[in-house]
This record gives sequence, structure tokens and C-alpha cells, in this order.
Amino acid sequence: MYEEAARNVRRTALVVLWVLALASGLGFLIGSLLGSGRIGLIIGLALAGAASFATYHSGHRLILRSARARRVEPDEQPRLHNLVDGLAGAAGVPKPAVYVVPEAAPNAFAAGTRPERCVIAVTEGLLEKLDRVELEGVLAHEVAHIRDRDALLGTVVASLVGSAAVPAEFLLRSLGLEGSPAGPTGSSRPGAGGILMLIPAAVLAPLALVAAQTTRLAVSPGREYLADVQGALLSRYPPGLTRALRKVAADETPMRAARNSTAHMWLSRPPRERRERATWFDDLFATHPPMEDRIRRLEEM
Repeated sequence: MYEEAARNVRRTALVVLWVLALASGLGFLIGSLLGSGRIGLIIGLALAGAASFATYHSGHRLILRSARARRVEPDEQPRLHNLVDGLAGAAGVPKPAVYVVPEAAPNAFAAGTRPERCVIAVTEGLLEKLDRVELEGVLAHEVAHIRDRDALLGTVVASLVGSAAVPAEFLLRSLGLEGSPAGPTGSSRPGAGGILMLIPAAVLAPLALVAAQTTRLAVSPGREYLADVQGALLSRYPPGLTRALRKVAADETPMRAARNSTAHMWLSRPPRERRERATWFDDLFATHPPMEDRIRRLEEM
């Protein structure tokens, strides 16, 4: 446990250094094209440093805001708070703040750069579709992420690295270039306005690819296996998490909060639409192992 926590802290430091290096290089390149590479380097470093500082202090708030999560108190969700309180005590971490996401799909995530600042967010669908034992299994999984400092790594990646891909993802989706279905006319070709958007998309797409690859390297799918096992041990009842994962896997309800930049934070990759077909851009952010393998490993405990 302590070794994994130390490894995640080191990975987080590497991600921050990589972002600083990437921003510096881009700043130097743009500055050189405009006549002063040194000024561009300084500006790139300053912006990346400010983003790193903001991420450490407020990264979890940005993620909560993107998910439209709402904080709930014990009098509003007593069962949820009781479970989180007990699991946090068993794991030896401060009790995280509890949030509810207005989504019908069953899902959850943990975020925060320090244990005392961590939060756990669950969707309304998770509260409605899981019984107490299953809910405890999911919450134990998220508490394990906090104890292993995996929430730290996930928050930094979502806030720093993931944000670099958002503009390119938006442009590529609007142009129909990343594998999304054709529009109402049946054509996936961009129009006249889309032609003009190809220019910034061509500039931002390589940056998105670099950010996506960094996400895959920094956030290992193995972290979910580890959190599953540790969560099952925390709850002392592996079948609870197993049943919960089966329900989550079988549910096809789309999520409005689905983002490639935060997909690695969730218990399960949130779908944008029913029976969503994964695209090449989505595959770049494949940070979760197959749900069948996770369930099988839990059943073998």
C-alpha cells in the first residue's frame, strides 16, 4: 500500500515536469516564430507553473464542476455518509467530502491532491440502482484510490494533461473526424466553416495525441485491479463489489458528464450514448481494464 502511494506521488511529479517541459518547448517554438524564443519559453513556463499550482490547490473543484456535482450533508444522505465514514476510518484516511452527480448512470469517482482535500462523488443512478452492500463495495473502491494516492495522480492528469486535449477533441468531433456518426444529412464531410476549423484542428491535434499518450502512460489500467482488491478487503465482502460491477457493466445509460479528459477518474468509463461504439480517439484514453476481467479477479478472491 505504502509503496503504491509513493509510486503514485512520483508519477504525479513526472506528469507535472512533463507538462512544464511541453509548455516550455511550445512556448519556445512559438516565440521563435514570432521573433523571441526566450520570451516564449518564459511565458510557457509561467503558464504551466501557474496551472500546476492551481491544479494542486483546486484541481478537484474543476473536476466536480465539470461533472455538475453537488455536495450533500449527512442529514440529506445519511446512509451514504455512514458508509464513507466507516470505510475512511478502516482505511486510515480523513473522511472525504461527499458529492452527488445528477446522472442516471451508476458510476462514481474520487478526486483530490491531498487526503484531507479528497472528495468522493457518486451518481444518482448509483444510489438508486445499488443496494447497501453493493454501494459499500463501490465506495470502498474509491476510498482505496484515496489511500493509495491514486486520486492525486488522477486529479493532476485530468486537470493538466487532459485539458490539453479538450480543444482538439471539440474541433475533431464538430468536424466528424474522430469517428463519430454522420450528421443528419448523412455526410461526415466538413462544410465551408469546417474547412476553416481544420487549421486550428491541425495545430491542436498533435498536442491532443501527446496528451492522450501521456494519460495512458501515467494512468495504468492496473490501478483499477488494485483498487478492486483493496476495496473488497476494506468492505470485507468481495461479492458486494462484484455485484456492483455487474450492474454498472450492464447499464447503458449515457452520461452528459462524459469527458475523455476525466474518463480515467470514474469507476467505469462513462458512455456518451447508448451502445456507444469506441472510436480511435476514445481508444487513446482507454485507462480501464475490461470489466469482465475485473469481475473474474474478484470472484477468484
